[in-house]
Amino acid sequence: MNTRDSALAPLRHRPFRYLALGRAATMLGNAVAPIALAFAVLDLTGSVRDLGLVVGARSLTNVLFLLFGGVLADRLPRQAVMVVSCTLAAATQGAVAALVLTGTATIPALIALGAVNGVVTAFAWPAAAALVPQTVPAPLLQSANAVNRLGTNAAMIGGASLGGVLVAGVGPGWGLLVDAATFALAGLAFARVRVERVTPRSTERANPFRELREGWTEFVARSWVWVVVLGFLLINFAYASSVNVLGPAVADDTIGRPAWGLVLAAQTAGMVLGALVALRIRVRRLLLLGVLCMLADVPLLLGLAWAPSVAGLVVAGFVAGMAVEQFSVAWETSMQQNIPADRLARVYSYDALGSFMAIPLGQMAIGPVAMAIGNQVTLLVAAGVVLVAVLGMLANPGVRRLSAESPTIAEPPAAADTSAAADPSTGVGMPDPADGPVPGAVPIPAPRSNVDERPVGAGRAADTV
Repeated sequence: MNTRDSALAPLRHRPFRYLALGRAATMLGNAVAPIALAFAVLDLTGSVRDLGLVVGARSLTNVLFLLFGGVLADRLPRQAVMVVSCTLAAATQGAVAALVLTGTATIPALIALGAVNGVVTAFAWPAAAALVPQTVPAPLLQSANAVNRLGTNAAMIGGASLGGVLVAGVGPGWGLLVDAATFALAGLAFARVRVERVTPRSTERANPFRELREGWTEFVARSWVWVVVLGFLLINFAYASSVNVLGPAVADDTIGRPAWGLVLAAQTAGMVLGALVALRIRVRRLLLLGVLCMLADVPLLLGLAWAPSVAGLVVAGFVAGMAVEQFSVAWETSMQQNIPADRLARVYSYDALGSFMAIPLGQMAIGPVAMAIGNQVTLLVAAGVVLVAVLGMLANPGVRRLSAESPTIAEPPAAADTSAAADPSTGVGMPDPADGPVPGAVPIPAPRSNVDERPVGAGRAADTV
């Protein structure tokens, strides 16, 4: 079988096709929504403070309920959680669109609906992340993750463009209505994902707080998991704030706004190409490769600090985009191969909380820091933080030794409803039990469920409902 056939093999499985469609649709909506919502609030009051309150309400409830979203996704059929979440997301965004289109929107109403949408997202993301390995045979996990990343990146590009066109052409209310429609479409797609439950109906569950403790135990049981999440807490704190806050400021003083847009476009193009590369690359130390690739964030920050030229920043942005996709696919595959299926969503919720909560904190802190010590020094410090974070992750034996060819939990059966049987010949090869446990990882007992799957995790961005 040639490389192209192997890379696209996940699409032969009907549950995965519907899952990929649903996730791409949600990302399309997520790319349209920020543009439409921002201009809707600015048209309403013209206040950046009000916009911050509306966006902040969603972020706050998302953080508060994320861990419980992981509990729910491990208790219930994950596709059902996604259907309900998409339905509620469509309803809340539809209500926002109706208020804006009828001229009856108020800031308190938008804050309330944003808060509800944040809760919906909190319950949806762990379920979506943990659903992937239930839809394809284990040998196809890496390819499936890469296909998912490719679809969501393409949707992000298209959604951002569509959002701008809708806001400029027909107004932000219609953009929000399109956003609601994408979630309705995603709900229909998720409803067609037919897979076995992770946990049998007869399994007796503990109270939610005990289940959170179980998830925490799984999270800290493998040093490579919490080390990577801690590393990305630092990377997200430094990198996201530097690029999103200081980047435009530096561009205004040097290369100009159109050129900065070109840099961001190059980064996005790199992410798309990176997903294509991840479809085909096969290495034994996949997580090690992914972590090493994150060193590519440093040149972009150094370029902004020392020599902000259009050509240099475009190249650095493109390479950084390619690199983050290698890590994203490596991380998702590693999590799916090594975390018990019935606790996977909870581990993902801790992963998301640790990896992404640093982004708003960094964005709030970097402005005052830059005012105190200057943009250049701040960017150099940020580059140093990223470098230290990557080196810290590489210092962990589990990160260096984790093998993509010998996962520490058993192979799952094929999904309940696929258009192609689970055949080792369609993938990259079945793990050999003779390889033994992964060096540096804690042996994992067999999960309590009758299905053993695994999911999607740390990084700079996540597709959410």
